[in-house]
Amino acid sequence: MNSRYIEIMDTTLRDGEQTSGVSFSASEKLTIAQVLLQEVKVDRIEIASARVSEGEFQAVRQITDWARSNGFLDKIEVLTFVDGDASINWILDAGARVMNLLTKGSLNHLTHQLKKSPAAHFEDIRAVLELADSKGIDCNVYLEDWSNGMRSSPEYVFQALDFLTSQPVKRILLPDTLGILTPAESYSFVKQIVDKYPDQHFEFHAHNDYDLSIANVMEALRAGARGLHLTVNGMGERTGNAPLASTIAVLNDMMPEYKTSVNERSLYTISKIVETFSGIRIPSNKPIVGESVFTQTAGIHADGDKKNNLYFSKLMPERFGRQRLYALGKTSGKANIENNLRDLGITLADADLKKVTQRIIELGDRKEAVTPEDLPYIISDILDSNAIEEKVVIVNYVLTHSKNLKPSATLQIKFGEEVFEENAQGDGQYDAFMNALKKIYCQKGISLPMLTDYTVRIPPGGKTDALCETIITWEINGKEVKTRGLDSDQTFSAIMATQKMLNLIGIPADVPLVSPVAKVALDLKP
Repeated sequence: MNSRYIEIMDTTLRDGEQTSGVSFSASEKLTIAQVLLQEVKVDRIEIASARVSEGEFQAVRQITDWARSNGFLDKIEVLTFVDGDASINWILDAGARVMNLLTKGSLNHLTHQLKKSPAAHFEDIRAVLELADSKGIDCNVYLEDWSNGMRSSPEYVFQALDFLTSQPVKRILLPDTLGILTPAESYSFVKQIVDKYPDQHFEFHAHNDYDLSIANVMEALRAGARGLHLTVNGMGERTGNAPLASTIAVLNDMMPEYKTSVNERSLYTISKIVETFSGIRIPSNKPIVGESVFTQTAGIHADGDKKNNLYFSKLMPERFGRQRLYALGKTSGKANIENNLRDLGITLADADLKKVTQRIIELGDRKEAVTPEDLPYIISDILDSNAIEEKVVIVNYVLTHSKNLKPSATLQIKFGEEVFEENAQGDGQYDAFMNALKKIYCQKGISLPMLTDYTVRIPPGGKTDALCETIITWEINGKEVKTRGLDSDQTFSAIMATQKMLNLIGIPADVPLVSPVAKVALDLKP
């Protein structure tokens, strides 16, 4: 089958900037423009609306200066209006040479907004187009509200098209301004127009109000549209425009008879740049560019990936400069964990792997996911626990911290079959816990080891829900002994480290100070 080339016009800097709360600076606009044209390799970019503000003028000026020096000036487009010579003079002063003229594509808009007859509107358009042509400006024309026009006043739409196809117009742009079209309508409306004007270049501009933008794009192409208008991350007014990344992936995988110039490997890069500059966070499950879309969570899927890539599709992350990840959480299985361990260069015995798996499942019940950066901490905690025989158990505790009141702790602890309970206050919650613990041990005539160092660390990234590792150094019989605790709660991780210390010193009078196994595993320093 012969392929058909489709022009991609990115309108992130114009239509996308109409996203609520978004306003790019001049330098941000220039950066986005440079990446879109040089790295993503879209055919054209629409960068602004004429006569908006002095800041917009300066932004366009910077982009056109750069574009002129780098051979991209014919790819820079500005939205203009039927306003005599005002918009034309604006874009000439800004250094642009391509205008996208906004005209009325429905009788409803023409009648109630402009309050003009079709003939009067067409005459105004003619004057603008003739002036632009005389100034050396290439002209494309939008039919605003075209989709409603095809529904309610198709005779007016074809009247406008009859006029426009006789004018010096390079492209006619068909916007679904309010995002109302169905896929069937998108095909039907575009097909009617392409069949009547087969030599004219028509482009489709989808909005996503019913979450149908990509489906509508597919049908518009099937009907004969020669170009598409897209935005990075689907930005745009209301629910946004058809998203660049998803549309390109759909064309490449499902409609190979259509070709574009877009470089897939740059789609994630431009997505992250626009996310940063706009302040609009990308949903983690957004196709192609979301953080989670190439992450396998279920253990059965990770196992299937090991067995002939059973859960792979054409959407391989490497296409977009990304990599497949295997999430760690309550649905993780051994396969997920083994994949992450392999990336870290770690191999565990089956018994230890089962314990690590169980610990991740337990943590996953309390936090959304365990990150790969958490994994070394979990392994360290598991191996540390393996070295200690657990005969002292902290059964329960309650910690309180109120304004203008000293923190307090109530503690219940079990020695073998004996259970003790105490409460105490302290300078902090952990200090209160230790004071309560000291009361219990005092009843047994035992002094607790001296705490000589207390270190808290989390994996890289600084997330507030990250696992927290607490390493406490104790002085036991003149030697330093380190115990570790691991949890998403800092105080609980310290209490876990303390319980390990209690099991090292054992139940008073009947347990050795440090078991032979623990001497090998722990870092003992004179």
